[in-house]
Amino acid sequence: MRYAVSLPPFTDAARVVAWAREAEAAGFDGVFLWDHVQWRGRVAPLDPWVMLGAVALATTRVRLGTLVTPLSRRRPVVVAKQLATLDHLSDGRAVLGVGLGAPADRDFSDLGEEADARVRAAMLDEGLELIDSLLRGPTSFAGKHHRVEADLLPRPVQRPRPPVWVGGVVPNRRPLERARRWDGVVPVGSPHDPTPDELARYLALDGEQPREGWDVVAHHRRGVPAQEYADAGATWLVGSASPASAGWEDEIEDLLRRGPGAA
Repeated sequence: MRYAVSLPPFTDAARVVAWAREAEAAGFDGVFLWDHVQWRGRVAPLDPWVMLGAVALATTRVRLGTLVTPLSRRRPVVVAKQLATLDHLSDGRAVLGVGLGAPADRDFSDLGEEADARVRAAMLDEGLELIDSLLRGPTSFAGKHHRVEADLLPRPVQRPRPPVWVGGVVPNRRPLERARRWDGVVPVGSPHDPTPDELARYLALDGEQPREGWDVVAHHRRGVPAQEYADAGATWLVGSASPASAGWEDEIEDLLRRGPGAA
């Protein structure tokens, strides 16, 4: 089992970088950032890709990426360039987490972006195919949403590309099927993240067996032993806090003090 923190970059930029340093010093294996343009109320998100560049230069060991980037409201060519650049800045530590994203109004329709979940899912699939091709070599791509002729250099440090993890809301089966085509799954829940039992049932939905190196990135519910998630199939356990809570910054700092795997 590996351990990570998922930080909402909804506070002072220097504080986010300091949290990342603290996470690495505490023994966490990954630092990931939420990806939002807007959120609820007056919360002010920073851009995660800019922040990840700063975090890459402030750390030496932890895996870095987004949990998760809604690919339908970002240009895949730009994401491919950002991901390759982050991989170089971090000396091969980048991960791309993707999903449909939320909320559909504040982060999509209010910004003039596609809000329909089915259309966004189709855009996600096409965008992943394009990013994969761009990071591997010269690309000639013609899809419903994107037409690209490109040879993006430099290639990423990790070959053929950094890992791709796909987020999905439990118990929806389609995100799991999408994730099987890539390098891992990030199951989330509504209104709460999956328990170990719910995680195990979700992973069994399609009858597939996880292949070697395929990651299951579970969110850690406070008070539940890490071993229960490992027994359910998790390979990563991620701690976080929701900015919907007035004391969320204190929760993050408490998480960092308690260290990896603390129940």
